[in-house]
Amino acid sequence: MVKAGRAAATWRAYREVSRPGSPGVGSRLKAVPRMIRAAVKGEYHGLTKGKLAMLGMAVAYIVSPIDVVPDFLLGIGIVDDFGVLLWLATALLGESGQFVEWENGARPAHPQAHTRTGRTRR
Repeated sequence: MVKAGRAAATWRAYREVSRPGSPGVGSRLKAVPRMIRAAVKGEYHGLTKGKLAMLGMAVAYIVSPIDVVPDFLLGIGIVDDFGVLLWLATALLGESGQFVEWENGARPAHPQAHTRTGRTRR
């Protein structure tokens, strides 16, 4: 079930990146450092501290020599790292695409924060 969820998320990310008018992969990757800086400074509210922490933990897990499933268990040990890498790539592509659109003024930082009338929900 988890594999199907990851595959579906990856497919959605691919469709989002390949959508006409959507920021491309290159512009999304270039935007990641700007997005992180803006989120840490509090300028961009689309990437919360919790999401930022999850992204940081995913990077730490990938580069860490300590794994939940040891890499010497061939096949299985690599799959958990790959799953985390796949989640990280999907999350970064999605978040950075929203950030690029926010930078260009196309979307609010919190898409659900505004109603059709333009007023902020409380």
